[in-house]
Amino acid sequence: MTTLPVDNTTMEKPGERPPLVLGHTSFATVTSEICRPNETRKPPMAWYVTMAISSCMAMMLGALIGYLILTGVGVWGNNNPVMWGFPIVNFVFWVGIGHAGTLISAVLFLFRQNWRTSINRFAEAMTIFAVICAGTFPGIHIGRVWLAYWLFPIPNQMSMWPQFRSPLLWDVFAVGTYFTVSLMFWYVGMVPDLATLRDRATNKIKAVSYGIFALGWRGSMRHWHRYERAYLLLAALATPLVLSVHTIVSFDFAVSQLPGWHTTIFPPYFVAGAIFSGFAMVLTLAIPSRELWGLKNFITLRHLENMAKIILLTGTMVGYAYAMEFFMAWYSGEIYEQFAFINRAFGQYAWAYWIMVSCNVITPQIFWFKWCRRNIWVLFFASLFVNIGMWFERYVITVTSLANDFLPSSWGTFEPTWVDMLTFVGSFGLFMTLFLLFIRFLPILAIAEIKMVMPEADPHAGHDHDHHNHQEESTS
Repeated sequence: MTTLPVDNTTMEKPGERPPLVLGHTSFATVTSEICRPNETRKPPMAWYVTMAISSCMAMMLGALIGYLILTGVGVWGNNNPVMWGFPIVNFVFWVGIGHAGTLISAVLFLFRQNWRTSINRFAEAMTIFAVICAGTFPGIHIGRVWLAYWLFPIPNQMSMWPQFRSPLLWDVFAVGTYFTVSLMFWYVGMVPDLATLRDRATNKIKAVSYGIFALGWRGSMRHWHRYERAYLLLAALATPLVLSVHTIVSFDFAVSQLPGWHTTIFPPYFVAGAIFSGFAMVLTLAIPSRELWGLKNFITLRHLENMAKIILLTGTMVGYAYAMEFFMAWYSGEIYEQFAFINRAFGQYAWAYWIMVSCNVITPQIFWFKWCRRNIWVLFFASLFVNIGMWFERYVITVTSLANDFLPSSWGTFEPTWVDMLTFVGSFGLFMTLFLLFIRFLPILAIAEIKMVMPEADPHAGHDHDHHNHQEESTS
């Protein structure tokens, strides 16, 4: 069977959901099209160009970390009182980026949302790579990197244990658990597809490599039964992590006594913001990927529109949280708290605050209009603005509260250095390098799951659909 031509701009029929997979009438063409990026001898030139730029940026990150270790944390703009600068801002940003993958995969799987099947695989990969980038910053933030093992509750030469009442130690457990479960979830879901690549391999090296990671998958009934049971259990285990991880990250701030940080709204506010920025990053990656690798039949406008709706919802929640912060500061009657928020909006960092509000609150409101949710260019640039705004949110929370605390005599101004900025840019290079390697050597979409949502997977559904269409033709 051959691939059918598709026009994504056709109007939907009222009361009838558009199909999740377009232009395919057989499972064979689905497998061939999704495996094409892995099986082609030469990827598109755009892949080589992007890979060259990303790998150079990643090497720059490694060089800057080496420079930091040899010279010391004085190369950063951190000062007294702004002890936390770019490293913690970037850590919270990257952990937030990693939230959408687990949400799309685990939560939407438990709620039986079939539209997740075309985007869950690279969203899960995005989670893994974002957490790797996030974990880089706490490791180098401690200054003496060679003593990073002090963070972990293991016996050491000082006969001391870490402070278990510190939220920074909670981060070690939360992020470590999140990474482990997400990695297992990603890998287990990929096993049937790795077996497909093993069976289609054209040389011995590929066959052996994919065969090792396919764990002897033969597609038997027993294998499918155990696979589905394991996948369901991992989804149930991963779902609480969506809420717990960024909640614990918010405790880094919320359990302190600092004005602007000491607030109970932070856990739900951080979780909503993480899902908000995570889905924006999924859009940012999905739109070029579907163009570059010809995946428009699988990542359709319906998928992009659904993600835009979630961005609209979570963006509105984030805007509500911003308003509530000001309301509670006023309602509390606490002069330090009131000053902290007035200073955010009209003080020395007002430019960062209003960039944050413009990108996170105003930009998502365009998704109330359907033509904006279905316009590729609007979706792409809106997702970029959301990612920019969410980084500035973490910058505003971290820096403004530290720079102007209780005593004016201890106030200070934070100015990032070239090392700060290039380290942050380099983390994007590491992220994109890992993501591009994933696209080239692993199945970017979940082949087995996509086939399950096609009408051909259920003969009764296909018969009912044909009968429904026949009735419509008869009545018309």
